[in-house]
Amino acid sequence: MKRQALLYEGKAKKVYETDQTDLVWITYKDEATAFNGEKYAQLQGKGELTNQLSSFFFHHLAEHGIPNHWVEMLSPTEQLVRRVTIIPLEVVVRNRVAGSLARRLGISEGTELPHPVVEFYYKSDELGDPLLTEDHIAVMSLATPQQVVEMREMALEVNRALRRLFQANQLQLVDMKLEFGVKEGRLLLADEISPDTCRLWDMNTGKKLDKDRFRQDLGDVLEAYREVFKRVGGES
Repeated sequence: MKRQALLYEGKAKKVYETDQTDLVWITYKDEATAFNGEKYAQLQGKGELTNQLSSFFFHHLAEHGIPNHWVEMLSPTEQLVRRVTIIPLEVVVRNRVAGSLARRLGISEGTELPHPVVEFYYKSDELGDPLLTEDHIAVMSLATPQQVVEMREMALEVNRALRRLFQANQLQLVDMKLEFGVKEGRLLLADEISPDTCRLWDMNTGKKLDKDRFRQDLGDVLEAYREVFKRVGGES
């Protein structure tokens, strides 16, 4: 397997072609960003942590029957994934109130929701990733109605599987952002799963162990990520 031309560079990773057309090579970067790139920092070792965490969670989900793009880790900062056509939507699953939901609804952060809430956002930095209804998605032809149904169902399956894993290790999955891609007509979970994309709080103390430590200048960002990895069994 050989890494070839750079296909795309995002805030957290680079995506390269390989000598196999159906596979791409991901390199995670030591960069932290927030607020659509307005806040930025270099955090040495972050790429290694997010690669290892994301690989661990994708492998865990595959073992629980949830199809995804992950194939294998190639190095501490690199992984091999199936090449998919990304659907330009972020699918957010919320178990507790936090972040923009608290601001939009005026409900106190940390309030437990009676059932998981699924939201769709348009992937557009220029527009600030706006919240969309299913009618908006249809009007903009971002996904088919069947894909929307499947993304919702898969997102809730991912939520159930990860909540069980986190609760067993004294962590609350407050919310998470998921992305999906299509390969040969099949919907696959894609992108990344890590404390960059999940809000995780200590079940007993409420301590935040996710990207909010960077967003809110709480410090110890990488220490929090390492704590998550240690608790779920990815690191001794």
